[in-house]
Amino acid sequence: MKNAQPHTIYLKDYQAPDYLIDRTELLFDLKPNATLVTSRLLVRRNPDAVKDDEAGLPALWLDGIDLELLSIAVDGALLPAQRFREEAGGLSLTVDKPEFLLEIQTRIAPESNTSLEGLYLSNGMYCTQCEAEGFRKITFYPDRPDVMSVFTTTIVAPATYPVLLSNGNKVDSGTTEDGRLRVTWEDPFAKPSYLFALVAGDLQYVEDTFTTCSGRNVKLQLFTEARNIGKCAHAMTSLKRSMRWDEEVYGREYDLDIFMIVAVDHFNMGAMENKGLNIFNSACVLASPETATDTAFQRIEAIVAHEYFHNWSGNRVTCRDWFQLSLKEGFTVFRDAEFSADMNSRAVKRIEDVTLLRTAQFAEDAGPMSHPVRPDSYMEISNFYTLTIYEKGAEVVRMIHTILGAEAFRRGSDLYFERHDGCAVTCEDFVVAMEDANNADLKQFRRWYDQAGTPVLDVQDEYDAENATYTLTFHQHTPATPGQEEKLPLHIPVAVGLLGANGDALALDESDSKEKVFHLTEATQSFTLHGINERPLPSLLRGFSAPVKLRFDYSNTQLLFLMQHDTDAFNRWDACQRLALRTLEQLQTQYRAGDVLESPTALIDGFSAVLGHTELDPALVAKMLTLPSAQEMAEQGSEIDAEAIVAAREFVRSTIAGALKSRFLTRYHALDERKAYQPTAEDIAQRSLKNTCLAYLCNTGDEDALTLAQAQFERGENMTDVSAALAALVEYGAEGVAEERLASFYQQWQHDTQVVESWFGMQSSSASFGSLGRVRQLLSHPAFELKNPNKVRAVIGGFAMRNFKQFHREDGSGYEFLADQVIALDGLNPQIASRLVTPLTRWKKYRAREAEQIQGALKRIADSGELSPDLYEVVSKSLT
Repeated sequence: MKNAQPHTIYLKDYQAPDYLIDRTELLFDLKPNATLVTSRLLVRRNPDAVKDDEAGLPALWLDGIDLELLSIAVDGALLPAQRFREEAGGLSLTVDKPEFLLEIQTRIAPESNTSLEGLYLSNGMYCTQCEAEGFRKITFYPDRPDVMSVFTTTIVAPATYPVLLSNGNKVDSGTTEDGRLRVTWEDPFAKPSYLFALVAGDLQYVEDTFTTCSGRNVKLQLFTEARNIGKCAHAMTSLKRSMRWDEEVYGREYDLDIFMIVAVDHFNMGAMENKGLNIFNSACVLASPETATDTAFQRIEAIVAHEYFHNWSGNRVTCRDWFQLSLKEGFTVFRDAEFSADMNSRAVKRIEDVTLLRTAQFAEDAGPMSHPVRPDSYMEISNFYTLTIYEKGAEVVRMIHTILGAEAFRRGSDLYFERHDGCAVTCEDFVVAMEDANNADLKQFRRWYDQAGTPVLDVQDEYDAENATYTLTFHQHTPATPGQEEKLPLHIPVAVGLLGANGDALALDESDSKEKVFHLTEATQSFTLHGINERPLPSLLRGFSAPVKLRFDYSNTQLLFLMQHDTDAFNRWDACQRLALRTLEQLQTQYRAGDVLESPTALIDGFSAVLGHTELDPALVAKMLTLPSAQEMAEQGSEIDAEAIVAAREFVRSTIAGALKSRFLTRYHALDERKAYQPTAEDIAQRSLKNTCLAYLCNTGDEDALTLAQAQFERGENMTDVSAALAALVEYGAEGVAEERLASFYQQWQHDTQVVESWFGMQSSSASFGSLGRVRQLLSHPAFELKNPNKVRAVIGGFAMRNFKQFHREDGSGYEFLADQVIALDGLNPQIASRLVTPLTRWKKYRAREAEQIQGALKRIADSGELSPDLYEVVSKSLT
């Protein structure tokens, strides 16, 4: 395999930096292909660094990639050539004094920077993305998170760029002698280089203010291009809610005079928490009822909160090294999840998070890129911005919250922020703060940070009627993962409730509590409850209290009972999912045997009962009526049979649609209210169930149902209803009708980037409409742009990651198509290429034919030429 010869970095090799940068002064003279960057660095020997007195002062290493070095000076004197040496990846300087002023001038070309790391151009606007290692593409610098410095940034640009932004507070502005604009920003809080940000463009903004709990007024500004200025209100409201929530729940007050957000069309991630200047992917911040769905509104609220919460959990307290990435991301994902739960439906938020975890993170745990929440090694850090770091990391924090309780967790977070403010720290520091604040022992719990893989819990129960006792026995084990064959028992909190024969929750102790958390710390452990006067039905792992696979031998009747009566909303949904998965597994077996598929009677009965529960949250009902995705089904068995998965799921869905047609129609009409759009939890819930019913109705192929969808589409009352109707017509309507509606939709919204991206994704991810031929046509569409990550994710990602049926074509052409696109993207944007290849990495779990085809696609990528370190790591580990 040809490659860029990446090397492996190990946590065990960490050493404190030899030098610190107390102050960083930057001057940017912006030009598309010849931007000049001048840095003035106040360098000081690190007193905590490893020292060898006999060897003298060590060389100063500065990271740098794709930079043209113009000059370098120490204390005002140009450095002679023998004092520095350019090497692959940076610059090495001979040092003769422990403190000095280092001045460096470099030249870079933002216009040709297609990696979207460092400083680049998006629609003519200058912007930066420096996490994890993008700053080294701007200037030579010790680009590591444990080097924290106070930054002052001056930007000089033509008057055609009237908005010039950077971190902190604006301290000066004016014009140069030749008429160029000049602005200086100063951030008083020391930060690592990955939090640096710069934006320059012809932008408009909306402005608001926020009064903090101590009475300070903070200016809030959201910048975007003029065409999008009407889509900022929701993000601004979300920001203010986030600021208030963080004060009330965590006691965290904002610390600068201004907080800014900028929307950027070309962005590899969702958003970035740069201190005081958050840069957002446009799709994650811009919304209006006419252009954005309920899902988009909720996603924007969550992402705005996430990036704002980073001001403390990530910025004021940051990571010592990138192995500690979950220190900030896991903690902040937990915080934003709790915020979203408070703003919307807590049960539905939990269901959505667990669905992502089970579908994608569990697959990651079982795949070639499996790694602990705190990895012990990596080749390319960009590959470790993973669901394990974020979502599983958040679950680890959630378990600490469950083990300690809300008040104790708050004490621990207060101590953590107080103790480490302004520091770069480790996951261990976070856990120790939780322990010290509460006199707790989390020593065994820390294994969650170091052990990869998804634990499996096997549970048996025993009821003793004579002694009125009920015993639950748990067996935990974690499967082997690459590099970790042996696993130790974890500390697993399991929330449990018991239901009686009439559906009421039973008391579990003398205090009449209806839920109890059992703390598993051994490979096999039993817990006995006393005073249980009837054989109960257990409700296990309530609220998904730990990220594990739970195995308990529920009968179909018991699952139906839990669906009807469980007082834990999450477990009510989970019982429905378990019944659906069991049914789908049985049908796959029948399909492979060539048998006639049996009607899913139990599931139809369950869905019918769920539809009849008008007192339940409609959003919860919609989730319960949603079948497990093909991707989630693929993770259930030991071998993936794509054809059987598709056949079973299509059969179950169409059978349910036909059997419950009248009930779906009744609920649809009851929820089809005509009122002004509001992104409130209540209204979102109603639209969610209404459109779930519409999709089932259209699945029957009934002309009246398709007419309903066409009418809803044509009314155009809000993008949620329009998109749902269009999606139903695309999936289940006649091809001519779908083509006509897609064309009219595009004609109306062709000038709105975010809507066009959703239009792309709707087609590429459609099982019936998103054929490979259609996807190839989309790649040739005038609105498609291979250099735009959002459009790549919509078309190529939509096909490979969400269109299970068409991607797994029998002839293997879907795999070959993805290989072609990954190869083309690797030369433009390695981060996007390495993420897109994910559907090919689990080839060993497929049937022999598919496995051979997928492996062949991976090998073709491997042999295509010199791979980026990002792609090389994923492909090489997948083929091992």
